[in-house]
Amino acid sequence: MTGEKVLGWAIDADGRLTEGPFKGFLTRSPQREDKLVLSEAEWKARLTAEQFRILRNHGTEAAFCGVFHDHKADGYYKVVTTEHRVFKSDAKFDSGTGWPSFFQPYDRDAIWLRPDFSYGMTRMEVLDSLTDGHLGHVFEDGPRDKSGLRFCINSEVLEFVPAKL
Repeated sequence: MTGEKVLGWAIDADGRLTEGPFKGFLTRSPQREDKLVLSEAEWKARLTAEQFRILRNHGTEAAFCGVFHDHKADGYYKVVTTEHRVFKSDAKFDSGTGWPSFFQPYDRDAIWLRPDFSYGMTRMEVLDSLTDGHLGHVFEDGPRDKSGLRFCINSEVLEFVPAKL
């Protein structure tokens, strides 16, 4: 235990929350051997303008406009331009918010969380652990019979990979 806290919740020496609704999630960018670090120009060359706005500049797409908000196929979702898996289709649910919503990530290390105080709100931002790109936010109003969490994610920064038959 380090004595550090994130939004009042204790974290361990590795930066994982040890209490609260997001217990077990990282609160800082993980050190990865495969970390994808690119310059702004390199990101702009890889991404569309809208993907860049969301993934690199913490933007949000309009509700009910993203291609995956009502998508129901079996498979998994990865971050655009990478092979990094971030969510499985069997964790997706209809939250009625207009954005793809999941009750858990692909695995705990697929993402990391950090406080976001923009627009006068206090939220937890969801970032891809491979690129540190903004995916969306996580809220505590998800299905109670699952995790109780709602990962509210922008379609524009995801690609869907269908399950193999």
